[in-house]
Amino acid sequence: MSPDTIRVSRILPRYHALQGGATGFVSLRIRRGMAYNAPRFSPGSRIEERLMMIESDAFVQAMQDMGVNFFTGVPDSILGGIIAELLDRRLYTPAVREDEAVAMAAGAYMGGKIPAVLMQNSGLGTSLNALISLNVIYRQPCILIVSWRGQGGKDAPEHLVMGEVMPQFLDTMKIPHRTLTEKTAIEDFKWVAETFMKQRIPVALFITKGVVKGLHP
Repeated sequence: MSPDTIRVSRILPRYHALQGGATGFVSLRIRRGMAYNAPRFSPGSRIEERLMMIESDAFVQAMQDMGVNFFTGVPDSILGGIIAELLDRRLYTPAVREDEAVAMAAGAYMGGKIPAVLMQNSGLGTSLNALISLNVIYRQPCILIVSWRGQGGKDAPEHLVMGEVMPQFLDTMKIPHRTLTEKTAIEDFKWVAETFMKQRIPVALFITKGVVKGLHP
């Protein structure tokens, strides 16, 4: 077994799927820990089915329960609630640019961390070279938490082009992606963990306005 294989097996220990309604969990955690547990997302928890909105602290806790332990990025209004919660937990290292955040995440991964990068989708253009020439080629995975500005042609003019082409943009770069919804949150987090473990490249989770509770209504 190569040193690289040993390292990956320690960082990404296991994946348990939910089948036939049975309770399972997803974990990216190094060595120990309770992993992402489905009951956190059941009706009556902080993800309220009646409100159809995921609380920011529940989102952050789910990421931590999966083993994510390094968060960086560039602020965006859709991600404001998540970033505020990360700051409250002293988990967030801010970056000036998205490509800087991607590079920081790569360094964190090489240091044994499980990294996540928060950005709005315009930042994908800024970080394109870093993602392709560093993360993809050298198998430096990170979770890209990307706000989908300009979705459906409804946003400020500067967001409309990227809002329209973002899925195809990531398809071209061969970066897997999925859109988080309130009803599929369990499956969405499972998919992120499984894809991260299997492919060892950046994986993107899109967040649209109103899915995760922000700083403002």
